[in-house]
Amino acid sequence: MRWTTRARRLCATRASIARHWSSRSRAVPVGSPTRRASTESAEDLRSAFMPPCNPMALTSRQCGSGPVEIEDRTGYPQGFPDRSGRGTVGRMTTNHEPTSPSGRPSISPSGVPTEPQITLRSPAELADALPYMLGFHPTDSLVMVAVHGENGRFGGRLRVGIPLAPAEWEDTARQVAECLIRGSERRGGKPDGIVVFLCQEPRGGESGQRVMTRLRPLAQRIRIACGALDVPVLEALCLSAGRYWSYTCGDDGCCPAEGNPLAPPGTSVMAAAATFAGLQVRGSLKEIEGRLTPLGGAWAAEQEEALERAATALVPKILDGATREEVGAQTLDLARTLMRRLTLAPPAEGGPRADDWDDALLGHDEAAAVILGLQDREIRDIAAEWMEDEEAAPALRLWRALARRCVGAYGEHAAAPLTLAGWVSWSTGDEPTARIAFGLALRADAEYRFAQLLHHACN
Repeated sequence: MRWTTRARRLCATRASIARHWSSRSRAVPVGSPTRRASTESAEDLRSAFMPPCNPMALTSRQCGSGPVEIEDRTGYPQGFPDRSGRGTVGRMTTNHEPTSPSGRPSISPSGVPTEPQITLRSPAELADALPYMLGFHPTDSLVMVAVHGENGRFGGRLRVGIPLAPAEWEDTARQVAECLIRGSERRGGKPDGIVVFLCQEPRGGESGQRVMTRLRPLAQRIRIACGALDVPVLEALCLSAGRYWSYTCGDDGCCPAEGNPLAPPGTSVMAAAATFAGLQVRGSLKEIEGRLTPLGGAWAAEQEEALERAATALVPKILDGATREEVGAQTLDLARTLMRRLTLAPPAEGGPRADDWDDALLGHDEAAAVILGLQDREIRDIAAEWMEDEEAAPALRLWRALARRCVGAYGEHAAAPLTLAGWVSWSTGDEPTARIAFGLALRADAEYRFAQLLHHACN
């Protein structure tokens, strides 16, 4: 097998994970859908691999849009420097210049990045840059970006769903502020400031301006929480209904009550820079999550019945040590058969049409058998090897389709195919989708170790 540099790095991560798992007990899938289907214990992994703050503490209490997602970008050449007056400035370099072996931009002896820089000069350009920072358009999201140094280098980023209940906002603000600031300190230095984005579309006939007003108390609580840790909020923007508002500016001349329109897609400085640098915005968060969430309607009822049949048939065989290997071999053979079927049936154009096409190619019983088999860690780990070259594309299509089949009481079973989908996405360079998939896996099963480790490693 040919291994790319990225694949070797990822496989080194996997090897490290495997070493930490060497003393674990075998996990056996269980028949009852109300019980967890994978029992990865190894409590000693928590301190070694969990993020500096505990994202699941937020997830279980507030975050309807999944775990906190933190990117360690300290040192990346994107910036928002020390602000004087109303003006804001940011800097971003292209990624075609030489980089260090770690993949970070090369740095001159003076500590200044050697690449050409692109300057962001206004809240409008900051708002337009947000999808390129994350790789997707955030929806129903609170995003925070750490800012470092006099020249304003963008550092770590954090995204979390906006809690529905305003009563939870104060606690959320305190936790995300501490998470980003303390995490930045551990990774290389306390931020000199923070930029905040609140992204939410209107609901129930409200206007974008109404969304901005409704979320203002959340923005204020974030400013207070950051200030309590001696880090100022340099800018706080609300993005809604194709417009943006600044919570830090009271000048109607530059920030009118009705907001300012966002630049049309593809027309901004950031869009041009991103095109040159090969960056992509892969749709919205809602669209990406939609490709990985369970099916509904009559199809879901039929799939749940198939999962019940598979559990009844397969679990006794897995529990019987004499036939467990046989079940593993059958699961992998069936998965390979489904991948070949997908390969011979090229997908329709991306998005829902492509997913409908793939869903029609998988039978309910076939999907159920593979889903149940993947609950065994050893089977899943072998399947995780299909992450490169000609295997990657059909494997990703299969894992996405299987995640959509984990319906009803079998929702926790989605952790395995979701983590595999994230693993393949990451190995092929689609880090935004990988982070989302790992987050959904942790939402399905907060204790799923493989997802925890990869979620932390990817971030």
